Amino acid sequence: MAELLEEWDLTLDPAGDHAMHGFGSWVLPVHDRDGEPAALKVTIDTEDETEHEHLALQRWAGEGAVRLLRADPHRRALLLERLHRRDLSSLGYVESAEVVGGLYRRLHVPAPPQLRTFTSYVERWTGPLAGLPRDAPIPHRLVEQALATYRDLATDPASTGTLMHHDLHDFNGLAGDREPWLAIDPQAMSGDVHAEPAPMLWNRWDEVTARGRIRDDVRDRFFALVDTAELDEDRARAWVVVRLVLNAYWAIEDAQKQGRGLTADDREWITRCITIVKAVQD
Repeated sequence: MAELLEEWDLTLDPAGDHAMHGFGSWVLPVHDRDGEPAALKVTIDTEDETEHEHLALQRWAGEGAVRLLRADPHRRALLLERLHRRDLSSLGYVESAEVVGGLYRRLHVPAPPQLRTFTSYVERWTGPLAGLPRDAPIPHRLVEQALATYRDLATDPASTGTLMHHDLHDFNGLAGDREPWLAIDPQAMSGDVHAEPAPMLWNRWDEVTARGRIRDDVRDRFFALVDTAELDEDRARAWVVVRLVLNAYWAIEDAQKQGRGLTADDREWITRCITIVKAVQD
């Protein structure tokens, strides 16, 4: 960090928010050489899903997303416009989905040619899923449905070619000065716009369960996303099935890799994923 601050002629902002960190990055509030507020982000994980964040931000050029001011891809370092800490979870459950649906329409542009395809990731992820035992805690019919659905989608040219954020949810939409809401932290891929809604459905789950109308809440949010973004309902539903069944499977896979049984949190997550799949299909 100190090296980047010196090279890019940045100074820490003592009056700004404290440094923030997520699962794999640090973000520092800074001022540039002209005294303008900015944010220095350094990604510390090596997952290839985050490798091309700078390409997505360059392509969007601030249209619906945080503006990129400077990048050093080799060091996974980005200088970004400063946004506020307030995120979309401050809005109502359906209202935030309508905002995200509007962002989809601006973010879904032709993908840069350097990006990996979303289907190449899913192909890698579904391979182990096909070997899941029938007595696993995911209904076998849903596993078979996800695999068959993916095979159909994978051969469709519309499943690639569009710039996907891939991880746009309430906590990856921040308030800004330039625009009310902007997307951050893309996992840039060349994919299908209809594969985007899934992360919005598994977030803010405590609110959903507290209201006690899980099926209706999931469906309300799903249709708010689909309607606002003008997505094809059936295709969006199909990708929700694929992504949520994979999410459930990864909990099982992680436990196996660690040589342990499923924890209560694992089982809650698997139940959540299955519940969402069933809700969007009822």
